[in-house]
Amino acid sequence: MPGTGACALPDAVELTRHASKLGAAGVLVLPPFYFKGVSDDGLFAYYAEIIERVGSGCAPIYLYHIPQMTQVPITLGLIERLLKRYPRVIAGAKDSSGDWSNTKAMLDHFAASGFDVFPASESLLSQSLPLGGAGCISATVNVNPAAIHRLFQSWQGPEGEALQRQADAVRKIFQSAPMIPAMKHVVSRFSAHAPWRAVRPPLVALDDAAGRGVLAQLEATGFDMPGYPR
Repeated sequence: MPGTGACALPDAVELTRHASKLGAAGVLVLPPFYFKGVSDDGLFAYYAEIIERVGSGCAPIYLYHIPQMTQVPITLGLIERLLKRYPRVIAGAKDSSGDWSNTKAMLDHFAASGFDVFPASESLLSQSLPLGGAGCISATVNVNPAAIHRLFQSWQGPEGEALQRQADAVRKIFQSAPMIPAMKHVVSRFSAHAPWRAVRPPLVALDDAAGRGVLAQLEATGFDMPGYPR
């Protein structure tokens, strides 16, 4: 599910068209985020133009709600309008707001109709799955995939609460540091491949002391990355 949203509409159209032609199962589309305080009418037009210009081969679109970064929220009213006009293309949303009440509102309003709602953290799996959540789209799945997948499969079972606590503990450790640099640092150590510690500006690589702290906390939880030659 590549991200194809962009500030400029022609860029978003071209990226979405390219991903669709290559057979992407879906595309994750940010709202245009250069201008702030825009109306739902303007956002509806943005998504409608992408769908109309790409045409019949458009991959399923997943709306990307991350207002703390974009300052352009995707409202329930906008989702309803898009689903009414494009029910076969608008497939779901990633809610990265961190606001459970917003995620729950999306689930309550749209999950029953087949609209996939993905919280952006595995910490919300046990809350969202009973309400029809589709899973999660989480940065830390990149470093803790097996444990999060076990939680996704077994949240209703006798070990569900323990699996959720374990996933939460790992997530909190990464969140306690700058998360992307911390993840890159851990991957570089477990893989014994130092260049993977690098991050692109404006992010800055974790310093050694902070990195050792993150690794020590992870070790205390029993965290591992099987298959990496640590």
